[in-house]
Amino acid sequence: MIKNKDWEIAKDVVVADTFLSRARGLMFRKEMNDFDGMLITPCNSIHTFGMNFPIDVVFLSKTFEVIKIFENLKPFRMTRPYFSSTQVLELKSGALNGRLKKGDRLEVSCIN
Repeated sequence: MIKNKDWEIAKDVVVADTFLSRARGLMFRKEMNDFDGMLITPCNSIHTFGMNFPIDVVFLSKTFEVIKIFENLKPFRMTRPYFSSTQVLELKSGALNGRLKKGDRLEVSCIN
């Protein structure tokens, strides 16, 4: 589960921390069925080539401080690298709904 002090951002989070899981990410999936977030680590830039749906994206430091936010990032886009970011949280589009801001610190619990 990933949350900030006020609300739960994602309950079921998949961790992509191997070369293959990071390379695949959310590509070619129809939607995020069995989970509501993917934490990609290490990671400091992403693309949405090969994706079939828009996503909310949160770039995070190693201490889970929010570095940059993209809401409703559409397929076939890419971000620039954010060198202070060590991980990226990808969520269903609309999950953030403007409730998160740069500098917020997230809490992570029970990531397996």
